[in-house]
Amino acid sequence: MGEFRTERVGNLIKEKISTLITEGKIKDPRVNPFISVSGVNVSRDFSWADVYISTFKHEANLAKVVQGLQSAAGFIQSCLAREMKIRQTPRLRFHEDHSIRDGFYMIKKIESLSAEESENNTPADREAGDRNPGEK
Repeated sequence: MGEFRTERVGNLIKEKISTLITEGKIKDPRVNPFISVSGVNVSRDFSWADVYISTFKHEANLAKVVQGLQSAAGFIQSCLAREMKIRQTPRLRFHEDHSIRDGFYMIKKIESLSAEESENNTPADREAGDRNPGEK
């Protein structure tokens, strides 16, 4: 039962922080609207929430975005406290998340491998692949 509640609170925090970012309520110039909150892990006692940030932009920008969000953590936490109906609002820790970039890298690799494979297959190879293994 407790795990379900921490997951719900994490999803709510993720939604609220994403809304603050996209609406431009965080005034730090390092924080741009082209970032996404990829995940939130809330501790069991609701004292801490680890917020993971991803972006499509260059990695150096992501480090600056995380610093900007960390410096605005008090403001974000106060906004969360006003909107969420829980006894204790978790303190926020922001972390870089490279999963979106890594996902795009994997997709490009798979596409390049499948393109190489289709270039290397000749019509005779394709016909041989269509036959049953016992036939020649």
